[in-house]
Amino acid sequence: MKPLFCFLLLFLISEMHSFDLIIEGIPDDLKNLLDLEVDGFLSKLMAGSGRYQRSTSDEHSGESTDDSDKIGIYSYKVQSTITSRLASTMIQSKVVNNAKHPQHLVFEVQIPKGAFIDNFTMDVNGITFTSSIKEKSEARRMYAQARAKGKAAGIVRSNALDMENFRTEVNVPGGTKVQFEIHYQEMIRRRLSSYEHTISLRPGRLAKHLEVDIRIIEPQGLRYVHTPNTLGDHFDGITTLSKGEKKAHISFKPTLAQQRKCPTCSSTAVDGNFVVQYDVNREKAAGELEIFNGYFIHFFAPENLDPLPKNILFVIDVSGSMWGLKMKQTIEAMKAILGQLQPSDQFSLLDFNHNVRCWRDGLVEATPSQIDEAKNYIQGIHPNGGTNINEALLRATFILNEAKNLGMLDPNSVSMIVFVSDGDPTVGELKLTTIQKNVKQNMQDDFSLHCLGIGFDVDYDFLQRLAQENRGTAQRIFGNQETSSQMQQFYSQVSTPLLRNIEFNYPQESVSDITQNSFHNYFGGSEIVVSGKVDTQNLQHLESVVTATASNAQLVMETLADVEELDDFMSKDKYADPKFTEKLWAYLTVNQLLAERNLAPTAALKRNITKSILQMSLNHHIVTPFTAMVIENPNGDERMLADQPRDNKKGCCPGTLGITPKVPDKTIPSWANPTPVAPSPASAQKAPTFAMKPIHTVDNDPHFIINLPKSQKNICFNINAEPGKILNLVSDADTGVVVNGQLIGAKKQEHEKLNTYFGKIGFYFKSKDLKVEVSTEMITLKDGSYSTGLSWADTGSIIRKRLLVSVKREHNVTITVDGEMSFMVVLHRVWKNHPVNVDFLGIYIPPSNPFSSKAHGLIGQFMPEPEVSIFNERPGQDPKKPEATMEFKGHKFTVTRGLQKDYRTDRVFGTDVQCWFVHNSGKGFIDGHYTDYLVPHLYSFLKNP
Repeated sequence: MKPLFCFLLLFLISEMHSFDLIIEGIPDDLKNLLDLEVDGFLSKLMAGSGRYQRSTSDEHSGESTDDSDKIGIYSYKVQSTITSRLASTMIQSKVVNNAKHPQHLVFEVQIPKGAFIDNFTMDVNGITFTSSIKEKSEARRMYAQARAKGKAAGIVRSNALDMENFRTEVNVPGGTKVQFEIHYQEMIRRRLSSYEHTISLRPGRLAKHLEVDIRIIEPQGLRYVHTPNTLGDHFDGITTLSKGEKKAHISFKPTLAQQRKCPTCSSTAVDGNFVVQYDVNREKAAGELEIFNGYFIHFFAPENLDPLPKNILFVIDVSGSMWGLKMKQTIEAMKAILGQLQPSDQFSLLDFNHNVRCWRDGLVEATPSQIDEAKNYIQGIHPNGGTNINEALLRATFILNEAKNLGMLDPNSVSMIVFVSDGDPTVGELKLTTIQKNVKQNMQDDFSLHCLGIGFDVDYDFLQRLAQENRGTAQRIFGNQETSSQMQQFYSQVSTPLLRNIEFNYPQESVSDITQNSFHNYFGGSEIVVSGKVDTQNLQHLESVVTATASNAQLVMETLADVEELDDFMSKDKYADPKFTEKLWAYLTVNQLLAERNLAPTAALKRNITKSILQMSLNHHIVTPFTAMVIENPNGDERMLADQPRDNKKGCCPGTLGITPKVPDKTIPSWANPTPVAPSPASAQKAPTFAMKPIHTVDNDPHFIINLPKSQKNICFNINAEPGKILNLVSDADTGVVVNGQLIGAKKQEHEKLNTYFGKIGFYFKSKDLKVEVSTEMITLKDGSYSTGLSWADTGSIIRKRLLVSVKREHNVTITVDGEMSFMVVLHRVWKNHPVNVDFLGIYIPPSNPFSSKAHGLIGQFMPEPEVSIFNERPGQDPKKPEATMEFKGHKFTVTRGLQKDYRTDRVFGTDVQCWFVHNSGKGFIDGHYTDYLVPHLYSFLKNP
């Protein structure tokens, strides 16, 4: 005899759209127990919950509501593992009906918006129901078969708010135990400089054993981990947190007594969000490439960049539907947002109902007086009338277009519209597709539109499409007491643009199926994530090139990752998800396809995208709008199906798959395509050439090698100055170029001599007013008060005023000016605990650099090659080092032939260079005494050369 139970599974995904639920295989004797009732709006909007409650259907069964007290939770467990931003969460609940009579039990789990359910199981008195993913058409076929056989089957349509709700209703016989287990995964997005993982704990009643266990594994390293007490003071001190360099463990295990609202209460105090916040270390400006299991993930979140100026138009709905709390909260938020504008920003306000009003006819500077006037204007708004969305957005685009055409917009600024509305159009153009078309036709390619939908009745799908088509983002704001803070938080996410026109490039022969790799803007505190498949069988390293426009600079950032770098780390951590790269790639790809389908202009294209989504769903076992979750017991005689809606309306990241650049550029690999640099891309980005040709060198102690190509000789000398002194290497007043080096000493003397090296090199290009400082820690480019830099852990480039600074990770930096003059600085690293040596730098200057005839300095004086005579070669004291007489500028002195090192290609062992060594700090070969070349500052010109 089959056990007396039945199931109702509701799976609600998306906002305000119907979904299908199919139940089949219910025994005929249970038909009367089946209740297809759906709770109203399911008002819990938090991410993730699991609540047990007595179903309203108990009234129909004639059971006393007192029996509901006999439903007990004996275990409620949440386990979540975050591996490189991929959160895999399991919620497991074990319940027992201690009453003598059957009771309907409702189990609700709210999963985070955008998460994908990938597994669900249920065990009822030892009978286990497992899940699989099927194409929706097959699910409908099974439903039709069930009806034809006369079995109980139902199809339910319902609406959901801005949440994703998984709901199961079970008729539980007396003494029956039920276990639910649901698994879902999500990528945690970085917002406002933090990752936030939220689990809503709402079990609805006391649990004998309640546990939340979260583990974080981040190969980049953890900057911090924080667990704010969002559940209330009642649970102070219960959460435990242990943090290592790359891992963290969070545990929350309140006892039964600690769960009670009061010592004698039978209700639980566990009713809220459990939140974990953290961030990771970022040493590379070009981002972190993580490669594992045949996939790569590129995390990009550069910091320490100057914000780009903004041109921002606020378009506010003031129609009659905004009356009351919504308008009050909007005014409060707008006043706070206006106060956050920067002096470099330009802004204006438009408010609209059936008419459109402009606070100013055009953009104005964000001065304190203008901001105060705008606040006063906002304060005086009184909502009334209809909603003319079309006219309002077209007026906003006209203002931005006019400002651009008149040259009022900084070329490096970011222009955006922030649109706030609570309803559908009621005046003017009413057709939503026409409004979309009008806005898209009038928006410039470098403008973006961000949409805030206020309240429950707003057509959020329409706002999402508007934002996606115009390079923006959309967010629903719920019309309540939190409206103001929600609006301010959204604005904070887009208020600090740091980069624009960001392109991610990878070698085509090594990677495939790349997710979106071209982005309009990068905002401070966020993160861009790109993923793809990588051929690890034929590859040792994966290189990427990121190009972007920063504040008054063009960035070219390179990074290189070992394809096996994570293998050892992942193999040693039993909690890390071995498929995190594949799952992240699938997550990004499916969301991207859903967004593309939402904007597909033709039915044929929409069908093709649907096929791709369906295949991804089946391959990676995730529920999407085009698949159904089939749940059945091992005997196959009991079965449930849960669908997502046919059309996904949530929206996600705009963009297309697999954008691959075709235009090569000579400064970086041929497969990369940086944004052109004005005014002369060809010359500004011409790559410096430092092949193994003779070159002027200062390296090691510091040994100077002066190359004389005409006479085919190298002359060497050493300078024995004190640590801390700054030596001028090149000083050319005509070209305005200065190169100086600051000495550092070894840790201790050897053989009564303290070795000195260059610890810092300074370059000053007076005509461009640019300074470059290269130390053993950082490479910094300065332009007046502006400063930007790269560390030696980066591989990347900075371009500013046709000066290119390119860093090769832990090896060298090259500086190229106008494609004509170039310098290379080589980094020498030593063992950290070396008893004597320290990290130091070497500098290499081609003799072909176009200095003027007035160039001087320890190297600059030899740029026009001098006449040198070496004769009377003879054996020296060391048989391997012959001596000779050198005549130069009327001076005769003895020189010794030996070997010095060139470290351009081999930083460790160097390449031997034959040269004639001039003793006594170059006396007789350099003009004057070496002390004549000491300068006070790193960017000082040499006086009286």
